[in-house]
Amino acid sequence: MTELSPYQRDLRDCLASVPVLPAPAPWQPVFDSCAAVGGLLGIGFATHPDSGHDLVMVVSTDGHGLFDAVTGEKVARDRDPDPESGTPDAAPDLTCPGLGPIAGRRVHIAGLFGGGLHATTADGWHVEVVSPAWPHHRVLLSRGSGMPHRDPHGERWWHVFHSHGSEHRAAGFSPSGRTLAVATSSDVTLWTRAPGI
Repeated sequence: MTELSPYQRDLRDCLASVPVLPAPAPWQPVFDSCAAVGGLLGIGFATHPDSGHDLVMVVSTDGHGLFDAVTGEKVARDRDPDPESGTPDAAPDLTCPGLGPIAGRRVHIAGLFGGGLHATTADGWHVEVVSPAWPHHRVLLSRGSGMPHRDPHGERWWHVFHSHGSEHRAAGFSPSGRTLAVATSSDVTLWTRAPGI
């Protein structure tokens, strides 16, 4: 086993010690805390064809659901998807068929079977998942370039989510950069911001 360098030990200790903070402005939570989704396998993003809002598609062992990422409203639900295409591992590109207003489209799903969400936005927000006390995952939100962890916690970087009792599935931004999502095996947590902010 390779020993950690003093720098790596300091970074690990720092990341393990900081408390969860609310995401900074302009980010706002979509739910009071999270949306419970038992047996969550993965999530993906789409755009509502009428409102232009980001949509979050959730794939679980209990079917598919679609949330409006601005209002938190459950837009559509399919409790019995086709078993041939109901999980992303059934498709080479890790997609599932859309539902409700995005029926007829396929949605890339990131989670248990692989895939990923955007780790950055065009205007300089970054998200990363760290595990200084594995298997507990922490989601860090940062702004700007370079190594934000050198700055004090709460200035250019924030520990916004800590997965205590559920397995991490995915974390990242929507393609528009207006939604940040964190999914675990039991829930999904969303933050939103207004366009252009």
